[in-house]
Amino acid sequence: MKAERSPAPQLEQLQTTIRGAGLRSTSPRIAVLRHLNLQPTPISHGELVDALAGRGLDRTTVYRNLVDLTQAGLVRRTDLGDHVWRFELNRRAKERPLAHPHFTCTDCGAVECLQEVTVSVKPGRRVPRAVTRRAVEVQLRGLCDDCS
Repeated sequence: MKAERSPAPQLEQLQTTIRGAGLRSTSPRIAVLRHLNLQPTPISHGELVDALAGRGLDRTTVYRNLVDLTQAGLVRRTDLGDHVWRFELNRRAKERPLAHPHFTCTDCGAVECLQEVTVSVKPGRRVPRAVTRRAVEVQLRGLCDDCS
């Protein structure tokens, strides 16, 4: 099941979002946020650099803006087990970040967001309190439909 792309936000909407997070609204931040908004799955820094190459943004500028947007809570950084940080828009539901598990194909490396999947951990004898009190990333691995 592929995630649907979000409609491209207008410039004013992006500026308001960035400023609302306490950041200056700059052209590189707008470009990074706009591109992440169009992605159905998390993408790596390198993929984002390649996508924004025609806009005159170098690797360092893109990385610094990803860090700023992540620290401001607009972007989420995830390691899907391959030691490559991937970034995605931190979509919100009822004023809380909308956390969701990811599926990674062990053969082709395709990544899918599992938006409709809910994982909950209830306190118990063998569940550390830190797991129930903090955000926990859930990652599923296996073969995708194309590789199985």
